[in-house]
Amino acid sequence: MLRSAVRKFLRTEVGGMTAFGLFIFGSGLLMSSYAIDVSNLESQTTLLQVTADAAAHDALVTRELQPEGDAIAAAVQRSEKIMPTKQYGTTLEPKNVVFGTWDKTKLVFTPVPGSRSAVRVTLRRTAVNGNPIETYLMKLVGIWHWDVVLTSTFATYQPPCLREGFVAEGVVDLQSNNSYFDGFCIHSNTYVSLNSNNFFEPGTVVSMPNLSQLDLPQSGFKTNIGLTEALHEGAMNIRVLKRIQRIINEVSDPSSPYYPTFLTSPTPVSLTKSTISATDLISGHIYRWSCNSGNGGTIANGTLVSGVVIIADCDVKLGNGAAMEDAILLTTSTSATSINSPNGFRLGKNDHCVKGGGGRIVTMGGMKFAAALEIYGSQLLAMGNVEFAAQANGIEGASIISNRTISGTSNMSMSYCNGGLDEFTAEYFQMVQ
Repeated sequence: MLRSAVRKFLRTEVGGMTAFGLFIFGSGLLMSSYAIDVSNLESQTTLLQVTADAAAHDALVTRELQPEGDAIAAAVQRSEKIMPTKQYGTTLEPKNVVFGTWDKTKLVFTPVPGSRSAVRVTLRRTAVNGNPIETYLMKLVGIWHWDVVLTSTFATYQPPCLREGFVAEGVVDLQSNNSYFDGFCIHSNTYVSLNSNNFFEPGTVVSMPNLSQLDLPQSGFKTNIGLTEALHEGAMNIRVLKRIQRIINEVSDPSSPYYPTFLTSPTPVSLTKSTISATDLISGHIYRWSCNSGNGGTIANGTLVSGVVIIADCDVKLGNGAAMEDAILLTTSTSATSINSPNGFRLGKNDHCVKGGGGRIVTMGGMKFAAALEIYGSQLLAMGNVEFAAQANGIEGASIISNRTISGTSNMSMSYCNGGLDEFTAEYFQMVQ
């Protein structure tokens, strides 16, 4: 009887401990499988997002200057390089690289075929796509895989200083009695030099890599109202300077982003005269100007250059009272005064910042303007120095960008158009969603 009682006790207690042990074992297994599989899910999701971001970036960078098909191919190539098809299946199909526009206010992406300003890519690891993220121990509870779909959206933007302001790789040297208004930017990748009695309205920016290098007279902060608030420290990659030769080469190519909308014919017309006037120019046409003179070419006094592109191979003198509206002047001359003008040259239409009507001057050399320069919604882009003298009043919407220095004297007024500028750009790229 005692032996029977012992056996009954052992069966009951050992059996109870076995059931409890199985419960503990099962719980631990479930928790371990959850930890292992969730960790793998997070790792694979991160890799997929990194791939999506890289593919979107490559697509938009390529699209800046290349056809849409090439940009799509660049995105797919990038995704396959990071996540090879043999290992991860097809994560990005060409149809899932979509170009469009980005509304930064509403944070909305809108597909627009042919756009260069934004792109959205969608990557998939799903069962339907044949490449889900497989589970390990979660299969024990009936979870065989995870489906993950991720997107990345990139959009182009322009730093405010490059849209309207004076930007140079070298020194920006500005003298006295000038006024700079809200939104206008002065930037040097070397340093900025200012004299006295300048006015900086709130919202103006004066920047350079090292603010300790700001060049001022001893009383500079007292005599330059608003300068302290305008100062910002930082360098800038001035990408458009690396595009000057390309702009000159491609401005006559209808497939190029540099081809202006006001042209009606892409076929260049030859000009060989040393002096040209409005009667030599027909709106909507491109002119290749070979000046045939050691003294360069001259645009006659009082000439209005409108609705044309002029590509010169010499120094160009802009005659007294000459003006440009809806026009582009480019020269391959590398001299310090490849573009020069006496008093009173006007670039752009004085239309109070209405879109269009601006002018663009691009040179492989430098520019020099005498007094009373006027700029309205227009751009000066130079590999050399840009110099302009006093009384440059009426400036509304000016972008002056130099690979060397910018020098201005006194009694100038620089204001901001915020959208009315005609300009050549090299885009910058940012992830927006």
